[in-house]
Amino acid sequence: MARTLTPDICIIGAGAAGLSAAAAAVTYGTSVVLVEKSRMGGNHLHHGCIPSKALIAASRHAHAPQSGPPFGIGATQPDIDFAAVRQHIRDTIATLTPNNSAEHFTALGVEVIKAEGRFADGQTLLAGDATVRARRFVIATGSVRVPPPIPGFDKSGCLTDETIFDLPRLPDHLIIIGAGARGLEFAQAFRRLGSQVSVIDAANALRAEDPEMTAVVLRQLREEGIDIREHTRITHLTRLGRHGVRISFTTGHRALEGSHLLLATGRAPDLDGLDLGRAGIVHGEWGLKLDTRLRTTNHRVYAIGDAAGAGESTAAARTHGELVVRAILFRFPLRVRPSMVPRIIFTDPELAHVGLTETEAAAKHRRLRVLRWPYAESDRAHIERSTHGHIKVVADSGGRILGASIAGPMAGEMIHIWSLALAKGLTLRDMASYIAPYPSLGEIGKHAAITYLIAAARMPFARRLIGILRKFG
Repeated sequence: MARTLTPDICIIGAGAAGLSAAAAAVTYGTSVVLVEKSRMGGNHLHHGCIPSKALIAASRHAHAPQSGPPFGIGATQPDIDFAAVRQHIRDTIATLTPNNSAEHFTALGVEVIKAEGRFADGQTLLAGDATVRARRFVIATGSVRVPPPIPGFDKSGCLTDETIFDLPRLPDHLIIIGAGARGLEFAQAFRRLGSQVSVIDAANALRAEDPEMTAVVLRQLREEGIDIREHTRITHLTRLGRHGVRISFTTGHRALEGSHLLLATGRAPDLDGLDLGRAGIVHGEWGLKLDTRLRTTNHRVYAIGDAAGAGESTAAARTHGELVVRAILFRFPLRVRPSMVPRIIFTDPELAHVGLTETEAAAKHRRLRVLRWPYAESDRAHIERSTHGHIKVVADSGGRILGASIAGPMAGEMIHIWSLALAKGLTLRDMASYIAPYPSLGEIGKHAAITYLIAAARMPFARRLIGILRKFG
């Protein structure tokens, strides 16, 4: 039977962004309708962050038995049961599914509609047997992989985030197109599980990150036997059987054959089937036209997460969800600051960043202070025999923190305090003054901040002041 619903907010898409928005809205007593055409939890739960990190965790244990000699432990070759690895990934997803389920959100007070939604006009969405006339709509439909413009490319025979976790056996030679964060995470994980791995990119690997920091990661990946080919253009792909592929390159590069091909290039907002034109929403292949408040050209309709160009960041997606609800309900000014969202590349070593990179900061500030401190100066790093990498902190001339990057062990856990520092407008003096537990890897951040104070104390004005203070006791 057809029904008409009139909620305060209708959210289209139940991934990380949509679920965050729905949970935030019902907390304030708001009526919410959540429309999802596929599985609750979206890419984040089923194809993205959760399964990929579960795979990485398995590969870390596979690598550990070979890392024992420096500690007096004999190296052994791990016995890889790939079917069990795959089951570990499925078990992880299953454990987290209840918190993302329709039943869970229904219990919270959200009306969940499992159907594809499409706009009938600027204030009406059709979904299954329901006509939804909401005060505000939020598009949270996520994103999809964009096939590269390569002659002979056939997506049907190519692995993606959605299919790679269903492989029945370990690839003999996995070729990955795309040397971004996800591509290199997969590369190291499958290499440690026993696959030969090649990664191809037409530009720099991890090009969104600081080259100084990415060098730490890339050096380790290459030492582990991963073939990373940067600035390499593919001229043609030839299918070899069901999964195999032969890749031809421009002059100077020999052809490469692999048992499997994984697409890990960029993504685009998933907007198919929404009938956005009927709602007066301007969009194109590049995505939605949004203002600084994440509103579309129809100001009743917002977009969040990957649909708004968040770039596969679950942290950004969740932040969007919370911010947009407060903007809708309380008219709070919504200011999206992508640089304030920390990001982590879960390779080993990890690469974590928050704020501005040195290049970005230099474009906005005339004078910078760039501070570094190596893991090699950490007692804990020597205990763990993990001394490669360093922290890099960028500040203005007055010591206000603009950004921080860490390349090394546990970087993702150590970036938290720098994210807090940026959010609260702390300075290097603040970061130098807190008491760090000993021995801990996080001490490298405190030591980097202390170098700023040491340099300041050596300035002529400071030395004169110290002399005056000593004179008067």
